[in-house]
Amino acid sequence: MAKVILVGTDVALLEGLAQTLIGFGHEVLLAATIGDVGGALNGDLPAIAVVSCEALENGGPGATLPLTPGGAIIVYGKTHGERPFLAPKLQRSTLAHLVLPLERHRLMALVQSFESRSRTTGRSIRDDMDDDSQLEF
Repeated sequence: MAKVILVGTDVALLEGLAQTLIGFGHEVLLAATIGDVGGALNGDLPAIAVVSCEALENGGPGATLPLTPGGAIIVYGKTHGERPFLAPKLQRSTLAHLVLPLERHRLMALVQSFESRSRTTGRSIRDDMDDDSQLEF
């Protein structure tokens, strides 16, 4: 199944999402900020990053979010109007903007669909690393 990293400071929300994702068989990592992501990784890059708008805005220049080649970002906020400015490279990697916890079922469907598509296209077994494996903020 997919390796997912949840980035944000709302511990209760992220814990609930993590339990649901684990229930679907996904491997989940947690980080409070984008800078903490590197320390949370066990040497294996995540395929999907679920990142709060707040973490993106506070990421700062030079912050990177390591993902597998072909990985995706799902940005979430607490309201529909909460949408951070994203650089073009981040926009291309962004799968969706969600309002959580309201759209948690949509999040699960997106993760399941992404993981299934990755297996079908063979991206889940790709070992080579290129410039897209680290998204810079």
